Amino acid sequence: MTAAKKVGAQTVAFAVPPVVSATATVVGAKEGQGPLGNTFDKVIDDPYCGEESWEKAERRLLQEAFEMTLNKANLKPRDVDYLLAGDLLNQIISANFVARALAIPFIGLYGACSTIYEGLAVGAMLIDGGFAANILVGSSSHYSTAEKQFRFPTEQGVQRTPTAQWTVTGAGALLLTATGTGPRVTHATIGRVVDLGSGDPYNMGAAMAPAAADTMVHHLTDTQRRVEDYDLLLTGDLGIYGKELLEELMRSYGHDLSERHNDCGILIFDRENQDVHAGGSGCGCPATVTCGFIMQKLRERKLNRVLGVGTGALMSPLTTGQGETIPTVGHAVVLEA
Repeated sequence: MTAAKKVGAQTVAFAVPPVVSATATVVGAKEGQGPLGNTFDKVIDDPYCGEESWEKAERRLLQEAFEMTLNKANLKPRDVDYLLAGDLLNQIISANFVARALAIPFIGLYGACSTIYEGLAVGAMLIDGGFAANILVGSSSHYSTAEKQFRFPTEQGVQRTPTAQWTVTGAGALLLTATGTGPRVTHATIGRVVDLGSGDPYNMGAAMAPAAADTMVHHLTDTQRRVEDYDLLLTGDLGIYGKELLEELMRSYGHDLSERHNDCGILIFDRENQDVHAGGSGCGCPATVTCGFIMQKLRERKLNRVLGVGTGALMSPLTTGQGETIPTVGHAVVLEA
């Protein structure tokens, strides 16, 4: 038996596409100084956000993004059916503690940096399936919490490789609704875990690019669409080297992305004037760029159809310490004005 809304091997098409009714973004100072600075709702100069630790600061970023989204929609937490969220920290603690504060029925997600798109896909399925009317989706990261957990203490001042990326300090949130006005989620393509043997935690773009290509190819095959059917094909945080590798891989599959592809990790920072090496990364990277810049362009009809592919490296300090390679995944959604 074939699922009624399944299209091809990995894609679903929504019968009544859910609406992105409201969004909010909160970022740190470096992100606010970047080329997308005027698309974010709030820029916080203090990396501690008035808290006593970086982890509590990240939690604050995410909670403020959710509360701002609810205020824009004139809703209270009790009006929301489910909260879907995740982050990079052990046991997604930022999302867990924010869910405690908001007291909304909670589904925790871990897709690493693909989490915002994973949440969009799952949330849209819940709404189109008739299981919810209002869903909050969000994700966050913080430069210092990610460095502390995955790499080296920032106090050590360890030299970074040219392929390293700068974890975005920020949080993005959105409200998915069954009715209303705003950009719509029309399709979702759930990615497979791909691991081509990369084990370098300082070159995440190279590790994730094959997963992004796998999901893109399956999406185009499932929907029988072409690259030219989209105004923009957006990846989450491949950075400059991952972007190049993805475009090379897609050419080998017969798809030319060169005129229509961009990456959140490249858009959010000015690589010439900000020391971010290969670009931005982290859960907050695709969350803030999508909930800010991309949604703004869709609302203004400067973009009409976007294929967004969130990319995630599903590693942990434990697996890295045991010499494992890096499994990766890409989840895609189609956003239409």
